[in-house]
Amino acid sequence: MTNTADRSPAAAFVQRPGSTKTLLKGDDGGVVRRTVLPGGLRIVTEAMPGVRSATFGIWVGVGSRDETPALAGATHYLEHLLFKGTAKRDALEISAALDAVGGEMNAFTAKEYTCYYARVLDTDLPLAIDVVSDMVTASLIRAEDVESERGVVLEEIAMNEDDPGDLVHELFAAALLGDMPLGRPVLGTVDSVNALTRPQIAGYYRRRYRPPNMVVTAAGNVDHGKVVRLVKNAFADVPVDADATPTPPRGGVRTVRGGGNIRVLERPTEQAHLILGMPGVSRADDRRFALAVLNAALGGGMSSRLFQEIREKRGLAYSVYSYTSGHADLGMFGVYAGCLPGKVHEVLRIVRGELDKVVADGITEEELRRAIGQLHGSLVLGLEDSGSRMSRIGKSELVHGEHLSVDDQLAIIAAVTGEQVREVARDVLGSRPTLALVGPFPDPDAFAAAVS
Repeated sequence: MTNTADRSPAAAFVQRPGSTKTLLKGDDGGVVRRTVLPGGLRIVTEAMPGVRSATFGIWVGVGSRDETPALAGATHYLEHLLFKGTAKRDALEISAALDAVGGEMNAFTAKEYTCYYARVLDTDLPLAIDVVSDMVTASLIRAEDVESERGVVLEEIAMNEDDPGDLVHELFAAALLGDMPLGRPVLGTVDSVNALTRPQIAGYYRRRYRPPNMVVTAAGNVDHGKVVRLVKNAFADVPVDADATPTPPRGGVRTVRGGGNIRVLERPTEQAHLILGMPGVSRADDRRFALAVLNAALGGGMSSRLFQEIREKRGLAYSVYSYTSGHADLGMFGVYAGCLPGKVHEVLRIVRGELDKVVADGITEEELRRAIGQLHGSLVLGLEDSGSRMSRIGKSELVHGEHLSVDDQLAIIAAVTGEQVREVARDVLGSRPTLALVGPFPDPDAFAAAVS
């Protein structure tokens, strides 16, 4: 698929309301189009010839980082509540409508956005659009639902607390970012969720769930014009400001606390879970592609350095990998390992050693070639169904503010050089690391050498 339109981040915000623009067009007949409605609502579709499914989604530009401390967990709590009922349907009718046609419906809350989606047969797309749009735009947020769902959210927090593999990631974010919103858990805490009231959540809903801050997406066997007509009808009763324009992708100033922090959560676990990491790059940083290549070579697969050194050669851990995540203003890079408590110091020593080697020498030409191939394959294979395509165009529009074709991305990744990888390794991995650790460890100072 080749790009036939302006990829400027501002392109969506200068498009005339009521107009439709072709963003991407491929030789296989696939087309990505965008319509901007009066009031700022964006509708983006991707036609996928040859499939019989369709996935519909509504993306809202609000996540846990938008919460004040008093509202911690409100975004995720609200996600739950939108399934509880509208004036047209109660909770059972919402779920039964999609179950009756074999569809799937769900939602998720992230740090910078929330998404509600349904995957159905192409013939049932009108139903999916009606049901999902109704629950997102016309939820009642009743007091009794707030109280009944509070227990469900608290159970989800408890489940997360019982999984040290998940908990260590939250611990790392808190250690690296401190008390800034990105460093707090998406779910909130037991205390913050217990303190949330119906007026707080309903007010948050009214302020944040507005058309300029939403992107409607559909991918699969879809017709753009038909989707636009169905969405217009589904949003007919939503109040709009006719002069409003789409909200631009969020920006921000990079603020990350200094390295050397150690956060240990003492738990009587049979396995220790650790993350050693440092600030990465934002999702708008041009270096993100070189960092992705570095990440693939260092800990992205079974042939990666960390997997080979820690698992294959020494048998010190079952699971070991590196990862990178990017937000509007900053990013994170981390190395995770799960190992026996008595092996933690040795694992940390090897991880630090491999990071230092990459900073000093970069990666080999063979590692570069293999990492690029791995990224190419995962990118293409990850876009084989309508759900992944819906997610891709939703994030491109709401989060990135531009639409890169698959071929564009493949070409950018293929153009990454060994020198670019060395430079980003020095910039990112050369900083002092932060350590998060969950396991039977009473003394955080015992791990000072790992972050020195």
